[in-house]
Amino acid sequence: MPVQTILLYPHPILKKLCRPVADIDPEIGGLIRDLVDTMHAGPGSVGVAAPQIGVSLRVCVVDVSASRLGKENNHGLLVMVNPEVVAREGAAVMREGCMSIPDYTGDVERATAITVHFTDESGNAREVAAEGFEAVAIQHEMDHLDGVLFLDRIVSLKTGLFRRKNYR
Repeated sequence: MPVQTILLYPHPILKKLCRPVADIDPEIGGLIRDLVDTMHAGPGSVGVAAPQIGVSLRVCVVDVSASRLGKENNHGLLVMVNPEVVAREGAAVMREGCMSIPDYTGDVERATAITVHFTDESGNAREVAAEGFEAVAIQHEMDHLDGVLFLDRIVSLKTGLFRRKNYR
């Protein structure tokens, strides 16, 4: 499937609550392929959510395995339909960026370990315990499904928002 254009903030769909997916049908399969292709094409991307490509459905993909931060601790490609965090622990501040806000990064506080329940691309219910960078990436993508951007979670707008020097 083709790489899709990433919507940029302040596009209104990025701030909307996404609808749940009823069935994993061929249309959802195509959306998943588009998300995976778009994630792999993005510079340094470790995840993409459906609203970022203009689809207001609760679907996102995460794969931190190629990132130096996630290389040692990851579940590979996670395709998550209707994901829900069912447990969280700890908290840490980490610098985040987003393809929908390419000119900035920011310091965001997130749980350091989460358990997420979701349906995979085959329609199977799954539960994954993630920690560290993978947990942060999952939380970031799931926020998109609720219309929340990392800008909404910056620890301090005065000291925690940074203009990106280079985006590739």
